[in-house]
Amino acid sequence: MPIKQLTETIINQIAAGEVIERPASVVKELVENSIDAGATRIEVVTAGGGKNLIRITDNGSGIGSDELALAVSRHCTSKLTDNVHDIRALGFRGEALPSIGSVSRLSLRSRTAKADSGYEISVHGGRQEGPRPTPMNGGTIAEVRDLFFATPARLKFMKTDRAEASAISDVVKRIAIAFPHIRFSLAGSDRTPIDLAATGPGSSGMLERISQVLGREFPENAIAIDAERDGVRLTGFAGIPAFNRGNSLHQFAYVNGRPVRDKQIWGAIRGAYADVIARDRHPVVVLFLNIDPALVDVNVHPAKADVRFRDPGLVRGLIVGAIREALGQSGIRAATSGADAMLNAFRLGGAESARPTPAHQAWRGNAAVNQNYSVERSLYRPLETERPVPASSGFSEGAQPFLYDGAAAIAADARGSLDEVPRELLSAPLGAARAQVHANYIVSQTEDSLIIVDQHAAHERLVYEALKTALHSRPLPAQMLLIPEIVDLPEEDVERLAVHAETLARFGLGIEPFGPGAIAVRETPSMLGEIDAQQLVRDLADEIAEHDTSNGLKGILDHVAATMACHGSVRSGRRLKPEEMNALLRQMEETPGSGTCNHGRPTYIELKLRDIERLFGRR
Repeated sequence: MPIKQLTETIINQIAAGEVIERPASVVKELVENSIDAGATRIEVVTAGGGKNLIRITDNGSGIGSDELALAVSRHCTSKLTDNVHDIRALGFRGEALPSIGSVSRLSLRSRTAKADSGYEISVHGGRQEGPRPTPMNGGTIAEVRDLFFATPARLKFMKTDRAEASAISDVVKRIAIAFPHIRFSLAGSDRTPIDLAATGPGSSGMLERISQVLGREFPENAIAIDAERDGVRLTGFAGIPAFNRGNSLHQFAYVNGRPVRDKQIWGAIRGAYADVIARDRHPVVVLFLNIDPALVDVNVHPAKADVRFRDPGLVRGLIVGAIREALGQSGIRAATSGADAMLNAFRLGGAESARPTPAHQAWRGNAAVNQNYSVERSLYRPLETERPVPASSGFSEGAQPFLYDGAAAIAADARGSLDEVPRELLSAPLGAARAQVHANYIVSQTEDSLIIVDQHAAHERLVYEALKTALHSRPLPAQMLLIPEIVDLPEEDVERLAVHAETLARFGLGIEPFGPGAIAVRETPSMLGEIDAQQLVRDLADEIAEHDTSNGLKGILDHVAATMACHGSVRSGRRLKPEEMNALLRQMEETPGSGTCNHGRPTYIELKLRDIERLFGRR
């Protein structure tokens, strides 16, 4: 077959296959054009998930009548100088409008501030008509109908109208976050209307716009980020570890105002939260990188979603360091969503309480099953066979046997009383310990809230942080075993442990090979107390085998520290004295990241007094 020159229509359709992947891509390109034109109000209307109709209306500077024909021609743009590396606009290739026009029915109406009237140009399947005069106000209206009618094969790969409409909403929201001074509205027969009002300047206006997109609970669970290194500045907000999601759709990253989905940035975010969030959970973050345009290439992908940094290590280090420093300085905080979940769990009239269980039925009237209760209980008058509640101490040690019938009561020292609480403890972030429930949950009280702490998860984080600190300072103290513990292992596991014996010694774990298939444990970390050395060594061998080849030494150390922390923390079911509980709370307040354990689970939940009053109908 002889070589021949492709027609302009075929060239545009090929370009459209790269630039215009779906209706959301059209919306992205047209909205970015409106922003580059200086618009302060952008209205988006769709139908059929954008396949039938997309209409973008803005109040920008408009396009002159003599430039409309160039605007729908390939490689024509007003946003690029002679220096291709100095890109300061969202669009710059000059491919979007001709690509859209080649696969749809595109009409472009525009009027500049100095023009007497507007002008319209149409492009149907690559064929231009106009420009011609048309009545309209200032700005531009871009209308796209019958998307992909010229390439019907592409329509077969489109998702449902609902899915495409959702993708358009996501695109508009991602762009809107970066431009809080612009009002965005999204409407149509295929969606629920969205109206994002323009906000004020500065970080407060930015946070208000973010809350419009991510919800009002985000500002209550976010930490401000502001860091700079070698001319690269990072700003934005990072959610606390306990405030997380099941996917990464709530992570927003911007480079010089351009929304991107860059693997390097996502990897840096995962690295920053690696120690404080579960592997299958994702933090909520909004990050803005401001960098010299010459140091970043935004022309890597046709959709401009990926970027390439000249110094990726600098960017990664900045993101990881800034987020970790912000999390460390923010103090201990619990996600407000935890209190909401607790309120929902306790709320009366829910689906669970609507269906009486056998226990409920026995309570309501089966005297043969429960003879100690009668209707008189509704008047709060105890029967003679019941033990009365001490009137003066609802959470005191004396009341504990009554509340939990002795099975889950706290093992408090008889010399101490949980009622005698110094005032300064109530003003501490985690308050004063008042009880231990089911030998695992510490109930504490502050001046305006009730806090429930998971003692195992909390102590696990404390031990983990101490182990990590030991790596960068002096080794942990070790206690020598009177009789070494011999652990039988496969030869390959013995070899792996022997390679890292020196590192493990810094943690206070002294091991050495004991024949071809065994390890002798001679020392264990003093801070862990009595532990199951056999199981600990086996778990360490598994961790090293899994992570030795990919994560390097640092990854191995992190997993080793996490494993040892889990084995050495206060176990569920251990009863604590009042002073032990308060000591744990004070250590949590002083330890960065103690709001979650090293598996990412929350260590405590805070319930404000106003929430409790609302639960009981007092508000």
